[in-house]
Amino acid sequence: MAVALWTALALSTPTGQTLSASQQQVLEAVGHSIAEVAPLLFFLLGAMSIVEIVDGHRGFRTVTDAIRTRNPVALLWMISLITFFMSAILDNLTTTIVMVSILRQLVPQSTRLLVGAAVVVAANCGGVATPLGDVTTTMLWIGGQITTMATVRDLLLPSFVSLLVSLSIFSPMVAEAARTEDSSGTQQSLPRLAVAPRGRLIFFCGVASLLFVPIFKAVTDLPPYMGMLLGLGFMWLLTDLLHAGEPERTELRAARALARIDQSSILFFLGILMSVGALESAGALQLLAQWLDSHLPLRELIPTVIGLASSVIDNVPLVAATMGMYELSQHPSDSELWQLIAYCAGTGGSILIIGSAAGVAYMGMEKVGFFWYLRNASLAALAGYFAGILVYLSMHSEPLQRAFHHFF
Repeated sequence: MAVALWTALALSTPTGQTLSASQQQVLEAVGHSIAEVAPLLFFLLGAMSIVEIVDGHRGFRTVTDAIRTRNPVALLWMISLITFFMSAILDNLTTTIVMVSILRQLVPQSTRLLVGAAVVVAANCGGVATPLGDVTTTMLWIGGQITTMATVRDLLLPSFVSLLVSLSIFSPMVAEAARTEDSSGTQQSLPRLAVAPRGRLIFFCGVASLLFVPIFKAVTDLPPYMGMLLGLGFMWLLTDLLHAGEPERTELRAARALARIDQSSILFFLGILMSVGALESAGALQLLAQWLDSHLPLRELIPTVIGLASSVIDNVPLVAATMGMYELSQHPSDSELWQLIAYCAGTGGSILIIGSAAGVAYMGMEKVGFFWYLRNASLAALAGYFAGILVYLSMHSEPLQRAFHHFF
């Protein structure tokens, strides 16, 4: 799609220009678009590789071994809170895959499906609390629309409240499902899969490498992807040293982890972002921004609409389009517009199962149907979504006052 859009743009000739002059402008626009997209792809490549190294060593058992309870409601809250904070540090997709895999060995199916839906909500809520947790917040961070400290300061509480509201709706549903289960089924124990050699060391070093990225950017002012690649280089060296002379553990080395990452998702992001770049160069996004400004009475409604749309449409192209619609000169870094977009696009993806990568992964792993999720999880996600928006607006009283005066 990206190539088709750029080709159409290259072959079109604006009034008053020759074809060669138009193609030269398009060539410059392609170079500019690649320069904007490449940092995100390098960042994702490094992050996914580090997470795969940790997962290959079963380092996440360090966290999941702490789960002792078999009470379904307590398990719901414990798993969801762990998911929230893991997602803020890692990413929502990986966290969902890890936690759903653990759930399979903790609870029976009907209860597991509800807790798994809560995991999707928790992963998406945690993902917007930091620039590392969701690809859309990472896009905004790399693009300069948000910064690390301001994002944590202003979005952690709304996203956490969003999760709490959703869990309060999930809790009675899980309790009811547990009562209908065979009581012996709730006593399943988690098989003791051994952590790979030095797995805990790899876990802590991997998390430290991810947390080092914003520190690296703050100290050096270099792009975040350079800090991520530095962390990957450290993990590569560490695994080579730890497993030197151990041919039976070749699979645990970084080179093999690179072969196991989901490269199709990186190509997907490349295609989507380059397509959005073509639309931006054609001026389509600016026209959309003007239409939204003229038809929506409040600027705060724009992120809300984008968040609701992200439950149907992938949030990556939505956020990428929004980044092209509004200039930083008009809305500087950490302005309310960008922070609300980060929150709404991330948490809005939980409303429908197809709205986020975490939801799609959960759908594939547990064979959950679209309408099952709609009946059992969408209301909880929607309630949490609006609760978080209200918390954010209450933290910024001026938008709340303007909304109040507009509607009342």
